[in-house]
Amino acid sequence: MNGRILLMDDDDDIRLALTQALDLAGFTVEDFSDARSALDLVSFGFPGIIVTDIRMPGLDGLSLMNRVAEIDAEIPVVLITGHGDVQLAVRAMREGAHDFLEKPFQTEQLIETAARAMEFRRVLLENRVLRAAAGQADDLEQRLIGRSSVMVDLRRRMRTIGPTDADVLIVGETGVGKEVVARALHGLSPRASRPFISIDCAALPASLIESELFGHEAGAFAGAMRERYGKLEHARGGTILLDGIGSLPLDVQGKFLRVVENRVVTRLGSHDERPLDVRFMATSRAALEPEVAAGRFRADLLYRLNVVTLAVPPLSERREDIPLLFTRLLREAAGRYRCEPPTLSPRLLGEINARPWPGNVRELRNAADRYAIGVALQPAGGQGEEPVRLADQVSEFERNVIAGALMAHGGKLKPVYESLGLSRKSLYEKLRKYGIDKSQFGTDEDNTGD
Repeated sequence: MNGRILLMDDDDDIRLALTQALDLAGFTVEDFSDARSALDLVSFGFPGIIVTDIRMPGLDGLSLMNRVAEIDAEIPVVLITGHGDVQLAVRAMREGAHDFLEKPFQTEQLIETAARAMEFRRVLLENRVLRAAAGQADDLEQRLIGRSSVMVDLRRRMRTIGPTDADVLIVGETGVGKEVVARALHGLSPRASRPFISIDCAALPASLIESELFGHEAGAFAGAMRERYGKLEHARGGTILLDGIGSLPLDVQGKFLRVVENRVVTRLGSHDERPLDVRFMATSRAALEPEVAAGRFRADLLYRLNVVTLAVPPLSERREDIPLLFTRLLREAAGRYRCEPPTLSPRLLGEINARPWPGNVRELRNAADRYAIGVALQPAGGQGEEPVRLADQVSEFERNVIAGALMAHGGKLKPVYESLGLSRKSLYEKLRKYGIDKSQFGTDEDNTGD
């Protein structure tokens, strides 16, 4: 069996036994008592997996997992945990761990887990090669645009979670694309051919919430002239998205909890339970734990819904994606309005990148729509803002202009330093100064010959 494993455990006897077992199974194993030493061998495209104990001095297993994710978020990390750390390992899986093993375990269990993780990595690397050869991004990359590490990690987690039936809580600021994430997860699942029903919890009429959700029988209340399916039943076999779940009244939350737990629905005016084969997703603009603490949201419902929690990052956390995203949105807007997309200069892209965009992708899309039909972008700024030092403004402007030029030229350095009137050496120095990674803006092709 081919495959490279980096094994970490500070117990010499355990590490030796695990190394021998994996070696006999055909793996190439390199073992370490100190996780920091192993990091030197981890790179993007590393053809193997990580197996690590959680409890270690210095760099522990969870910290190692996070460091590995910064290098390549799709390297499988298998955690080894003691009896008292199972909850910690489950949380780690939500945060990106591939699998975990609870001590004591049979060596056969370790070998099987490692083999599955290795196959996952092998297929993933093959798909990367095929996508690169085709020059195309996959569907998820087309729907959730961005080369930032937070977006790469979000897509990685979605590819893992999507094909499962796990309920998902999606958290993020207004306009970040929470529903886009939910629909993409549905598209990755075996339920993709079945209905996707989005329910805006804040827009449900207070007097009709139960009827809208659960349905009713004829005569259940005044005006109920005939039986009616609720929105939950309409989604049979598919996915239900509860948009703004925190807006549901407490009494409805209690009834909804039973639906989530038992996957049955009872219409108003009926005692018959109807089976409900659905997957639940929910969105919230903020973490629901404070709402639970304030008594406005049921803790048991939160625990049922957040089997997996996905945090969708705001644009402020992935600013390097803004030029790419605006360019794509502008192209789409031009297609809708049947016009040629306006030219975007490096300076304009730099200005767009520098703006705060509190409305996130939604606000950016509206700006792209307006610009596509010839409406100039409004000046940034506002009242009551803290004064900013001139030197900081100049540095930020320079950084954004360079980022815009990289975006405009697909990450190729020669046309960037020529268009900005810089020497090659000066551009490299500014890239280092501002922490700009040219690979975030496109291909590295031909850069070695600049």
